[in-house]
Amino acid sequence: MVFFPNAKINIGLRITEKRSDGFHNLESCFYPVPLSDLLEIMPASETSFTTGGIAIPGNIATNLCMRAYERLKQDFGLPPVRIHLHKLIPIGAGLGGGSADAAFTLRLLNEQFDLGLSVEQLEEYARPLGSDCAFFIQNRPMYCFEKGDRFAEIDVSLKGYTLVLIYPNLAISTAEAYAGVRPQQPAASLRTLLQEPLESWKDTVQNDFEKSLFSMYPILDFIKQELYHLGALYASMSGSGSTLYGIFAQPVELPAHFDAYQVWQKVL
Repeated sequence: MVFFPNAKINIGLRITEKRSDGFHNLESCFYPVPLSDLLEIMPASETSFTTGGIAIPGNIATNLCMRAYERLKQDFGLPPVRIHLHKLIPIGAGLGGGSADAAFTLRLLNEQFDLGLSVEQLEEYARPLGSDCAFFIQNRPMYCFEKGDRFAEIDVSLKGYTLVLIYPNLAISTAEAYAGVRPQQPAASLRTLLQEPLESWKDTVQNDFEKSLFSMYPILDFIKQELYHLGALYASMSGSGSTLYGIFAQPVELPAHFDAYQVWQKVL
């Protein structure tokens, strides 16, 4: 059985306070986009995990897909499986690829072994794996708060717009990104600001990671300004990673120097 774990972008990201458990509370709109990895799970005589595509750093045993499998195996006695992940979503890019892989592993195992877990139960299994993981269970635009793992409905649609993602071949760790932010309660709720016309977001909707990371990596600010120069209605960094995105009214011809980056463009 094959699934296609997709990426997400953050439309706005405000870090509102430091929690007593060491994490941060935030508010953001998570929006799924159709840039996907490929995940296959098959019955096997012994459990294994293999990868293709982009090289995945770290110990295979602690990969989020394996951790998701082990969590369900502990409660449901799952049989051995072979998990293969073909990685296409850049790592350390703020696109939630690893979180999506973990959440889709839970969803795929639930379906393949007829575990009967509800959406709410799958989200509870996903939350300990990572703050973004639970979002990918429902995998639809949501207003996210607390650690980014609690959700509320939000009426935001990019249907018909062109989305351009620019990954400048620069991985930024979550720890590095959070080291430069100072939590602050915003004057207006992001949920309220996103109800205004998309054209107004440029002046009101921000990603709190940009200030420190742009000073450390000027190429990020350069790309954002280039996207606006090309006619983006709104441009931002996604999450705590290094991907910049632009939302355009129509497809755009990108300059030749963008060929040095990983570029993805699609009408949503």
